[in-house]
Amino acid sequence: MSNTPSPRLRLRVHFGPTMLGPGKADLLELIDETGSISAAGRAMKMSYKRAWTLVDEMNSAYRAPLVISARGGPEGGGAHLSETGREVLTLYRAMMARVETAAEPDIRALSALLARR
Repeated sequence: MSNTPSPRLRLRVHFGPTMLGPGKADLLELIDETGSISAAGRAMKMSYKRAWTLVDEMNSAYRAPLVISARGGPEGGGAHLSETGREVLTLYRAMMARVETAAEPDIRALSALLARR
């Protein structure tokens, strides 16, 4: 049994000044699951302000907002993914799965070359 941690592959797609990567994808997924930007941020141990900043960046970067939010109050507020948000998340997760599958033999080969501790 080796003490070497399992390898991780992290994919970030840069579109000029904006980027989509695992953190933003996880945030979108958690917003979808919790119905709340603040709850999604808490689940990621991220400040409320940081979560909102990332959502604002994503909403501004795409033709249509990825996250639709309503302020709190008597109706309770909340947030959900737009159709575009769901499509962006689905495309990112599918791309990540393809990259992981394609890279698996190379990752295994690289792992075999690591010094054992």
